[in-house]
Amino acid sequence: MRILVVGAAGTIGSEICKALEHHDLIRAGRNGLDVSVDNTSEQSIKEMYEKIGKVDAVINAAGGANFASITELTPSLNERGILSKLKGQINLVLLGHNYVNDGGSFTLTTGVMMDDPIRKGASAAMANGGVKAFVKAAAIEMPRGIRINSVSPNIVQESWDRLGSYFVGFTPVPASRVALAYKKSVEGAQTGQNYEVY
Repeated sequence: MRILVVGAAGTIGSEICKALEHHDLIRAGRNGLDVSVDNTSEQSIKEMYEKIGKVDAVINAAGGANFASITELTPSLNERGILSKLKGQINLVLLGHNYVNDGGSFTLTTGVMMDDPIRKGASAAMANGGVKAFVKAAAIEMPRGIRINSVSPNIVQESWDRLGSYFVGFTPVPASRVALAYKKSVEGAQTGQNYEVY
């Protein structure tokens, strides 16, 4: 399969590439290894798809949100999660479904915070929940047999030193195990799912 991986250079993205290395991978990101894309820009997404052409699967492992308590979370701080984690991922689908071959797939990324809240995680949880709802609803009307799923990772071991203080009492998982959920989404048969990796 010809697979576009957005966020391929990230902690989880690099493990996804390892898990799917037997396929023809196109690695994208802000400093893309094969193609550059800014997922907060519709024009950048359009240009990426025009450049790479048809693919069998699109995986997104990119997108961020600001960590802030509700009393510190301003509309402008919240906007990062909306533009990147929420709209950025959804726009990959809205602008990309014509570039995905019949029977292909999209796999987006949510996260544990939407179901198991942490302090300062409301903005990320909001974006994750929106993506999960979009995937579930979009699955019933995707064209040409295209499937769509999302993966909800726990905090990964590789990020524990940097982010572990936010995730009190959580058990981190290796990014390589998270990557298997993306492999399941791409190579499997299900649609409308949110694969939780805890």
